[in-house]
Amino acid sequence: MATLLLVHAHPDDEAISTGGVMLRAHLDGHRVVLVTSTRGEEGEIHNMDEASVRPRLGDVRTEELRHACEILGVDRLEFLGYRDSGMAGEPTNENPRSFHMAPLHEAAARLAVILREERPDVVVTYTSDGIYGHPDHIKAHHTTVAALDLIEQEGVRSAKLYMSAVPRGLLQQWMERAREAGIELPTGGIQILGIPDEEITTVVDVSDLVDRKRAAFAAHVSQNDPNGPLQTMQEQIFVAAFGTERFVLARGSLGDERPETSLFSGV
Repeated sequence: MATLLLVHAHPDDEAISTGGVMLRAHLDGHRVVLVTSTRGEEGEIHNMDEASVRPRLGDVRTEELRHACEILGVDRLEFLGYRDSGMAGEPTNENPRSFHMAPLHEAAARLAVILREERPDVVVTYTSDGIYGHPDHIKAHHTTVAALDLIEQEGVRSAKLYMSAVPRGLLQQWMERAREAGIELPTGGIQILGIPDEEITTVVDVSDLVDRKRAAFAAHVSQNDPNGPLQTMQEQIFVAAFGTERFVLARGSLGDERPETSLFSGV
């Protein structure tokens, strides 16, 4: 049995970008550890009363995440204990309790405690742009790298570090399919640029798990806009968009011919 440890920014991020590899690891008998940096206090609220839920949104999203973790086979869930920073450029970025404002050495030290305990074989976080530029995603990337550097000085080393990524070619395909299907993709201040296709090292087919991945995302009730594309898109489009998860190997060696088809190749 090997251990997969993932570092995400907010509740629901795990289901969208890595839900398939998490569940695949669980079904293959590996240990799955999820570290979530914040409790998503600045997220949008759907399907609930804004006035009554906003003051306790962190608690609501924590329980939603626990439900999603049950679906995805997570063995251990931990929080780094920071506050959601909000979208880039928002005043909440400057909240002294926000993840964005946390000293890197402090955040890395918190994560290092969990890394020492788990000694994961495979670690996953975001690319350096945070996939779409969210301050907390970017901070999760830098925190993960710094924490791994810290424990490596102590002789503790993970076999592989992966960055969850979106290739530009795939992004263009998504946009084209959405247009053909008449789906208007909301931006909400989000801009995904993607990375050059040739940088992708690992492509994991999770199409057989997409129903459970979708169920894990649906567990985040407060974040599910009933009119949003993730709720309304046709099954075949959803499978095409989320039935494959892609990564860049940042540390360690490829365990198979490129592209690898498993995060555990060679482990």
